[in-house]
Amino acid sequence: MSVTTAHKILIATAIGFFLVYALWELAHYNQTGDSQAIAWSLAGTAAAVALAVYLWRFIRSLGAS
Repeated sequence: MSVTTAHKILIATAIGFFLVYALWELAHYNQTGDSQAIAWSLAGTAAAVALAVYLWRFIRSLGAS
């Protein structure tokens, strides 16, 4: 396995983690109404989106070389 393959797997796993975390915090918000939980859910979603953009750009940069 190359370093780039390992990097893509690691970033994809992190995206999945942040999406699950965002859903978990959203469920916590629905149960308790805690506004901090919705903020953490939005932060997790933002992190997942940022990593997805990074992964997309990383994969595109590999094709350009």
